[in-house]
Amino acid sequence: ITPVTNDTYGVIIYQEQVMQIAQVFAGYSLGQADILRRAMGKKIKAEMRAQRDTFVAGAVERGVEPGRAAYVFDLVEKFAGYGFNKAHSAGYALVAYQTAWLKQNFPVEFMAASMTLDMGNTDKLEVFQRELERLGIPLEQPDINRSEVEFAVEYPQNGGKPAIRYALAAIKNVGRQAMVAVLEEQGQGGAFAGLFDFAGRIDPRAVNKRQVENLARAGAFDGLDDNRARVFAAAEQIVRHAHSAAETRESQQESLFGGEGGASLAAPALPEVEPWLPMENLEHEREALGVY
Repeated sequence: ITPVTNDTYGVIIYQEQVMQIAQVFAGYSLGQADILRRAMGKKIKAEMRAQRDTFVAGAVERGVEPGRAAYVFDLVEKFAGYGFNKAHSAGYALVAYQTAWLKQNFPVEFMAASMTLDMGNTDKLEVFQRELERLGIPLEQPDINRSEVEFAVEYPQNGGKPAIRYALAAIKNVGRQAMVAVLEEQGQGGAFAGLFDFAGRIDPRAVNKRQVENLARAGAFDGLDDNRARVFAAAEQIVRHAHSAAETRESQQESLFGGEGGASLAAPALPEVEPWLPMENLEHEREALGVY
């Protein structure tokens, strides 16, 4: 069987090798060898006992000692349990090489893409977060004016180290489509100047109270108001303002202050709320993001 395993240094790796060994060592036909391969994959005991007897008998006919024939069968069976076919292995090897090259040469972009791919899996995101720490790549918190729907790379203008900005759509119970709508408005009208500028410009059908609360818990509004507890408490107020602004836009009536549209509505006062303690902030982050 040396010619069969020569290119893998004597180790049985591919399913094709299992079939070839059965042919050259035990006299199987190609069809019989495929039945052996399938039986090994399914691990059916009765079928495996029958295959063992056939394999050993065929090898003995070719001058192999019974004990040696049984040993080779056990060897083949052991590796067949997790062996790939050769074409499958080649495909995986190519992808493994490409991804290793990308991670080595473009680590920040590679990690941002990997996190986007597993955006809904907080366990995976936690693993990626630890890998970013190991690589020394900064992970910036979500920001309503700076984040994108997906994880994005931020390249500093001063030539410093690039960072990954947390994705808005990765915040729990927020939803991708809602964040697409928010960023479309931001792209058209510019950065949000404050909480009620945000409320006055968004489509109230796209963002509800729970979404605003989770954005606040994740720190996405820190650039507009860094008291997360206050923003969280004002979530219903923000959503009501969004509805009022939308009604004003739809009716095309001028507001009391002479302008048109939702931005002209007077911004109500925010509630007076004590900021969360650092540990509370962390717990709310964990709830909203799945990570600290």
